[in-house]
Amino acid sequence: MERRTPSTATVDRLDAAFAALADPTRRAIIARLAGGDASVTELAEPFAMTQPAVSKHLKVLERAGLISRRRDAQRRPCRLEARALREATEWLDGYRRFWSESFGRLDGLLDELQAATTTTDRTDTDRPHTETGDDR
Repeated sequence: MERRTPSTATVDRLDAAFAALADPTRRAIIARLAGGDASVTELAEPFAMTQPAVSKHLKVLERAGLISRRRDAQRRPCRLEARALREATEWLDGYRRFWSESFGRLDGLLDELQAATTTTDRTDTDRPHTETGDDR
């Protein structure tokens, strides 16, 4: 399987995205934003934490390029940014293909071994055996 080596910038973005996604609170925020833009207050509602604590999580997500915040009158709604998630998905997809192909080859080998075992078993049962175990 041919693999392209990602650029340093891409590797840095992937590192930041995976580090940000390592936290369950940030993953929950991403899941919420997949349904549409939301304010910090709206994002903080399901969590037992203060708005400043949620804001810290949002800053990590923003630095990773996973979300953006914009000024909308008095609000600063957060929006999910697809690019960083797309890069992470594409990177993971390369490994998914690798493992899928590897498992496919392993399945083929197991099928061959099972067929060989079945053939050997049939050959063994076709041989005449004597009571004494003497096969002469």
